[in-house]
Amino acid sequence: MTAVNPPIIQENLKKVPLFKELSDVEIDHIANISSARIYNARSFVFMQDEPLDRVYFIESGKVKIYKTDIHGKEQIVSMLESGEMFPHAGFFRGGLTPANAEIMKKSRLICIPIHSFEQILVNHPELCVKLFRVLGSKIIDLHDRLEEQILHNTFEQVIMLLIRLARTNGQPYRNGEFKLTSTFTNRELANMIGTSRETVSRTLTQLRKKDVLKVSEEGFFIINQEKLEEEMIP
Repeated sequence: MTAVNPPIIQENLKKVPLFKELSDVEIDHIANISSARIYNARSFVFMQDEPLDRVYFIESGKVKIYKTDIHGKEQIVSMLESGEMFPHAGFFRGGLTPANAEIMKKSRLICIPIHSFEQILVNHPELCVKLFRVLGSKIIDLHDRLEEQILHNTFEQVIMLLIRLARTNGQPYRNGEFKLTSTFTNRELANMIGTSRETVSRTLTQLRKKDVLKVSEEGFFIINQEKLEEEMIP
């Protein structure tokens, strides 16, 4: 982990969607309480159940948020990329971090102490509204995931996971398709929905044979959301 030159922090903060409408003066207030670090791949920002006293914004890179049970089994909560923040529970609960945060590829993170940021929010209510929108979308996403596990079989859960990744980790490609900006192993996909790697591998093979899922030469999924949704129709 290495430090980032302070003047760069202000420019990086402007790239975060949550702050994009703030004036330079307002950005300065946040920059003054922020620090920035570069983390190498496979390092940890924090581990599950460590003291929770700060939040992080991803300027660049990829961060995996996951929990482990008493047997060491991994459950991936989310894969976060540029512009996103974590942990989302930071402003509403003290105590301990709810999950592990592992760097998947070299990342630049902006770190803000929770107590200091809360004072900024008090002074800038419009930022509170934006923050609540971000957190609200996360709550809806978690609700949808719970519903998927209750109401849908594993084949459908894999399809819905791919559609969700197209929305959160994809960019428009061509002919209505989305290309994921990160690669995911079958094990990672399985850990996102609590199933086995073999089940995910089998489902992906079926979808590729039907030509509703493609893989680029670089190994990125190319997802046709409309065709995937048709696979959900009985």
